[in-house]
Amino acid sequence: MDYRKMGKTGLQLSTLSFGSWVTFHKQIDDRVADELMGIAYDAGVNFFDNAEVYAAGESEKMMGRVLSKKKWDRTSIVLSSKAYFGWRGKANKPNQTGLSRKHLTEACHEALQRLQTDYLDLYFCHRPDKTTPIEEVVQTMNTLIQQGKILYWGTSEWSGVEIMEAHRVAEKYRLIGPSMEQPQYNLFERNKMENEFLEIFKNVGMGTTIWSPLAAGLLTGKYNDGIPEGSRFEIEGFEWLRDKWLMQDKISRVQQLGALAKALKVSTASLSIAWCIKNPNVSTAILGATNKAQLLDNLTALETATLLTPEIMEQIEGIIGTKPVLPEW
Repeated sequence: MDYRKMGKTGLQLSTLSFGSWVTFHKQIDDRVADELMGIAYDAGVNFFDNAEVYAAGESEKMMGRVLSKKKWDRTSIVLSSKAYFGWRGKANKPNQTGLSRKHLTEACHEALQRLQTDYLDLYFCHRPDKTTPIEEVVQTMNTLIQQGKILYWGTSEWSGVEIMEAHRVAEKYRLIGPSMEQPQYNLFERNKMENEFLEIFKNVGMGTTIWSPLAAGLLTGKYNDGIPEGSRFEIEGFEWLRDKWLMQDKISRVQQLGALAKALKVSTASLSIAWCIKNPNVSTAILGATNKAQLLDNLTALETATLLTPEIMEQIEGIIGTKPVLPEW
């Protein structure tokens, strides 16, 4: 396993990490979670990602049970949680969602209980909250750090402007600003990482814990079959066919990517993850495997990344064609 510094911090994260979104409680049980987390840990993965909203809190409970059973040295792993959505779904009442001091603090306490740990290494504001002053958010996170309940705080799916505003407030009040952002980043979702965040990486430094490096599984190639051929997407009233066509357009590119992966003797998934971690601004890419074979294949991305010469990267670009157009200064 390779390890990278999380932005300008001293924290080292495994280049590949393991997350529980969608899978824990909904797709896999404690036995499988125990097996997969064990495989990941033995491979050198040290970051395990979670959030209050995942499976309505059950994801954190499951990870907590596994960690309690594993009895790993707590100092050898990095644990995260995120707060914003609450965990009660439609039953959420006022103050049980958002980024108010009350919810951030109570959500942190609940995450600690569910994960059966004394502190969180990383704590994310899962979305920006337009109704809470950014001063309140930064002050609350700073307090949680001072109390030893969290070690680093960050954001998820915030805009570059919102992140920089948090840094401005932190500097003004001499508080600790955000250290990391958790954006989606993959061959079909690139603008934030390759355009919007560039000045942040350069000026203040920022770690990134990437989610969905496989575009919800699309970049594994598993959706390559079964899509009807021919789409009359221009017919009024059949807009859903247009969506089908757009999906088919992506699938055709994934099929071409698969041909390149085959030539390199790797899987399409491994190639796609390898492409993601080739970006030096990626601190870690979160894997979300549901079975042993899938996880082991995903972990080969480190080796696959060594095959990605400038020429191969250019071939990938030619196939996918999604590189953001940067503004001319």
